Amino acid sequence: VLSAADKTNVKAAWDKIGGHGGEYGAEALERMFLSFPTTKTYFPHFDVSHGSAQVKAHGKKVADALANAASHLDDLPNALSALSDLHAHKLRVDPVNFKLLSHCLLVTLACHHPAEFTPAVHASLDKFLATVATVLTSKYR
Repeated sequence: VLSAADKTNVKAAWDKIGGHGGEYGAEALERMFLSFPTTKTYFPHFDVSHGSAQVKAHGKKVADALANAASHLDDLPNALSALSDLHAHKLRVDPVNFKLLSHCLLVTLACHHPAEFTPAVHASLDKFLATVATVLTSKYR
């Protein structure tokens, strides 16, 4: 459960990300594909090379979904319901992949915002991403 301090940290972090969300999302996806090559199996139709337009577009989708989640911290299940359905029933993404992408996103954010990425912010973002992953996998059951 996200505390009030966590919610404040998450909102501040997403405000700081601003217009870089798509860029950071794409970088996190690239990092995931390189670090965890099996994740590429969910994107057989994608050019997963560095700078790919498809990876950039999907990175923007990821970032937009997370920005939406960050603005609906008190109602994540409703905010992410359609994405949960999509990933559980149509795409059938293995839930572990959300954890892998979350890790890569945390690394990406830490690289771009080292001064702001304090232990408290890191912990809050980790809890936020874990909560998002839990919501996204809730319809797998």
